[in-house]
Amino acid sequence: MTKKVLLAAPRGYCAGVDRAVVTVEKALDLYGAPVYVRKQIVHNKHVVATLEARGAIFVDETDEVPEGARLIFSAHGVSPAVHASAAERNLKTIDATCPLVTKVHHEVKRFASEDYDILLVGHKGHEEVEGTAGEAPANVHVIDTIADVEGIHVRDEKKLIWLSQTTLSVDETIATVRQLKERFPDLIDPPSDDICYATQNRQVAIKEIAPRTELVIVVGSVNSSNSVRLVEVAKEYGANNAYLIDYAAEAKDEWLEGVTTVGVTSGASVPEILVKDLLLWLAERGFGDVETVTATEEHLLFAIPPELRKDLRAAGK
Repeated sequence: MTKKVLLAAPRGYCAGVDRAVVTVEKALDLYGAPVYVRKQIVHNKHVVATLEARGAIFVDETDEVPEGARLIFSAHGVSPAVHASAAERNLKTIDATCPLVTKVHHEVKRFASEDYDILLVGHKGHEEVEGTAGEAPANVHVIDTIADVEGIHVRDEKKLIWLSQTTLSVDETIATVRQLKERFPDLIDPPSDDICYATQNRQVAIKEIAPRTELVIVVGSVNSSNSVRLVEVAKEYGANNAYLIDYAAEAKDEWLEGVTTVGVTSGASVPEILVKDLLLWLAERGFGDVETVTATEEHLLFAIPPELRKDLRAAGK
């Protein structure tokens, strides 16, 4: 029985996550510890623990940060109310919001200024959704489930647009939008696709791999929306079982019973070292033959936030 691993590419860090993590690292290098970060900089246990060890302090709200201190906003973005609250406390802020999330914020502001109702497809309570909806709370209706579609009341069905959280499953979003359009035939599509390239690419790769495997293991944290979606997509596209783990130590030997091919991928906020640890764990159990399945190449890079860039330049770094 030949045992093998199908390793998805692309996987792991996207440009927005890389930018956010590097922002915290460079801020610690430049200003020294502590540097405060509102919420988890990205949704990954290992990344947060590593940055905490270096002197980053993660807080839930701005009122936990000492007056005048330095605060970084996470990759998921924040509402204008959070910016205002940071200004009241004289906090020196660095905004590490992913530029693709910022794009959706701009869309909300634009359509709210034209008095549209906005149907935001996303998960209630998720930081990105809270930040995006906070740009125009009176205009935005969050659609989390198909059931939410029935309960919406809008002012004018002819002035209605849908937008989405950037880290959703493409298939899931299409299904929700189909329901929305049945209820609101004049619903307008967004000017561009909101689901980010990295989320889509990782899902496309796992769709290619899942039918060829009995088991898929996704490295990622439970609060990472795009990682959770990868597990769902794997099952939907043919894997008998799919599991989400933070670390290789969480993988279980019984998952491998009767399995000849394992698919491996990781969410967009996962460092590659954690995937390597899982591949080592699999190799020790006879799954040493690794084939990389490449769905697409990624070359996008984002510059670090301008506030930090300016200080680094001034310091000659």
